[in-house]
Order: sequence, then structure tokens, then C-alpha cells
Amino acid sequence: MIIVLKPNHQEEEIHRIVRRLEDLGLRAHISKGEHRTIIGAIGDERILREVPLESLPGVESVLPILKPYKLVSREFRGEDTVIGVNGQEIGGRKIQTIAGPCAVESREVLEEIADALHPLGVKFLRGGAFKPRTSPYSFQGWGEKALKFLAGVRERTGMLVV
Repeated sequence: MIIVLKPNHQEEEIHRIVRRLEDLGLRAHISKGEHRTIIGAIGDERILREVPLESLPGVESVLPILKPYKLVSREFRGEDTVIGVNGQEIGGRKIQTIAGPCAVESREVLEEIADALHPLGVKFLRGGAFKPRTSPYSFQGWGEKALKFLAGVRERTGMLVV
């Protein structure tokens, strides 16, 4: 749940809202931006269905967010989420491409794919090592053998494997 405060809210109103959330067994995450302040209610939002938070002093609006990624949502943070992965960033202003085969079929084919992608600026290589299927007769992937192929390509090219 995201609680958006009025632009002219008072500090005491924030404390009252936080206490109310804590009384209900939720955690409060306060985010003060340049133009607005929001409070994220972290926990089981179903508790708040019958609680009229909109009527609390200082509250402009209440937005239910039942998404599992609410801590990184644009509504909650108001800024880009950037995740560092071994010196590379995902998110923010730079677009990253993650590419590779659905299934790692052989070392040679994987190396050929990586050699085509790496000069294009692709930093992340993906490839299916385990391919669980409902039929025991379908290709199940090379498993640990494929992981070794991916590790070899990572060492040779510097591409990150996901």
C-alpha cells in the first residue's frame, strides 16, 4: 500500500500515520522526495481493506499495491531502480540486453552465439542448462555440462552469465 501525503502535510501527521500502520502490524517506509512524501505500508495489505486511511489528516490518496515488487516500483520509489551485477548496471538510463540460446546445445554453438553478441555490446549471456519437460523423451538440457560451457564462455569473453 502506498500512502501519498498532501504537499502541505505536517511532520506530526507522518508520525500518526506510521503509528497507525505499526499498530496494525505493518512496517512503514517513508520516502521524502523533492515534491512529495509517500509512505509505503509493508506487510499484509489485506489488513488495510477495512481501514479508511484516506480520512487521516495529511493523506492525499492511498494506492493499493499488491505486486511483489512494490519496493522497487515507480509508484513507491519515484526514481530509477539500478541493480549492480559484477560491475554492470541493470536499470537507470542504460539499456542492457540479455541474449543467448533457449537451450545450450553444444559448446561450439554457444561460443558462436557469444562471439556474435559480444562485439554488439551485449554484456549478459543466457542459456538454458536444465530444461525440465513433462515427457521423459524430450531434450532435458545438458545440465551441469551446459553450466561448464557457460562458465567457459564467461571466462573467454568476460560476458556475465544469467
